[in-house]
Amino acid sequence: MNAIVGGLAVLLYLCAGIWLAVRLARASAGASGSKAGPLALGWGAALLHAAILSQTVFQPIGLNLGFCNALSFTAWLIVAMLLAAALVRPVENLGIVVFPFGALTLLIGLLFPTERIVADLRQWPLELHILIAILAYSLLSLAALQAILLAIQDHRLRRRQPGGFLRGIPPLTAMETLLFQMIGAGFVLLSLTLVSGLFFLRDIFAQHLVHKAVLSFIAWCVFGILLWGRWRFGWRGRTAIRWTLSGFSFLALAYFGSKLVLELILRRY
Repeated sequence: MNAIVGGLAVLLYLCAGIWLAVRLARASAGASGSKAGPLALGWGAALLHAAILSQTVFQPIGLNLGFCNALSFTAWLIVAMLLAAALVRPVENLGIVVFPFGALTLLIGLLFPTERIVADLRQWPLELHILIAILAYSLLSLAALQAILLAIQDHRLRRRQPGGFLRGIPPLTAMETLLFQMIGAGFVLLSLTLVSGLFFLRDIFAQHLVHKAVLSFIAWCVFGILLWGRWRFGWRGRTAIRWTLSGFSFLALAYFGSKLVLELILRRY
C-alpha cells in the first residue's frame, strides 16, 4: 500500500513541479497563468506523503528518524511550509525545486528504510525539541533557495537582462523582503532549538552531539549577524545572499552531515 500511495505522491510532486516550470516559462514570454492548479497538485502530494510518514516516522514506540526517514520528513516540512506560504506570498516558483526534491526523498525513504528511534512516547519534550529543530532547518532551507533565486535575479539585472523568467517573479526588493522574513522566522525557531536543547544534553560527548551543537551555534551566529547587519547597515543584495548561504551550509552540516557520517558511515546509532 505504501508503494502505491508513494508512487502516486511522487507523480503528483513531479507534475506540480513541471507545471510550475511551464508556468514560469510562459510568464517569461508574456503569458500568465494561475498558480492554483500546480499548488493543488502539491497539496495532494503532500497529503499522501504525510500518510506515509505517519507510519514510517511516527511509530507507536516513538519517533523513527533514521537518515532516510529524517530526509523525507524534512522535505515534507519544506513542501508544507512552501504551500502554506504560497497562499499569502509569491513564493510558489520555489516549488520548481522543492516538489521534485520531495519526490526524490520520498522515494529514498521507501526504497532504503532506516531505523533510529530518537525519542519514545514518554519523552514528549524531546520530541517537541526535535520537531522545532526540523522546522527551523526546513524554513531556513527555503530561505537558502530564495537566496539562490535572488542571486540569479540580481546577476541578470546587473547584466541588464531584465527579461525572461524575471517577468514571472516579484521585483528584487520584494524578493529581499521575503528572504529576510524567512530568515527572521527561522532564526527564532533556531534560537528555541538551541535553548531547549540545553535541557537534553546530559553528556554532549557521549551522545556524539558536540559537532552538531557547535555547527548549529555557528549557523545561529551567522544568521544573527546577518539580521543585525540588515537592521543596522541595511545589508542587501550579494551580501545578504552570501551570509544566507553560509549560514545554511553550517546548518546542513550540523544536521544531515553529522547524521550521514554517524549513521551511514560509522554505523553509530
